[in-house]
Amino acid sequence: QVQLVESGGGSVRPGSSLILSCVVSGRTFNHYGMGWFRQAPGKEREFVAALDWSGIDARYGESVKGRFTISRENAKNTVYLQMSALKSEDTAVYFCALDSLALRAEASTVSTEFGYWGQGTQVTVAS
Repeated sequence: QVQLVESGGGSVRPGSSLILSCVVSGRTFNHYGMGWFRQAPGKEREFVAALDWSGIDARYGESVKGRFTISRENAKNTVYLQMSALKSEDTAVYFCALDSLALRAEASTVSTEFGYWGQGTQVTVAS
């Protein structure tokens, strides 16, 4: 059974930093790319960041480039999202996701290519 469990969300002030974690079980973690998506109230799910299985190919949504960093620690079956210079518009529920295809040639940014999702963790940025 594949499980993804996010943690690290919270309420912070604009300009702050936060690190989200996602622990994966039930898959050979280092064979799969990982992604982070977010969904704000009344909005569609938005791509945030993705990292391929090798940890080399990282992709970012335009709104977070230069502020967010995705990384993985295979020994802990964990993917991270380091968020800095947070803005109110970053407020959303953040979801981690596991690529449905093992050893994909490059990091996917398409939500339909991710087969498993975590339950989400709330990030609120407000003064």
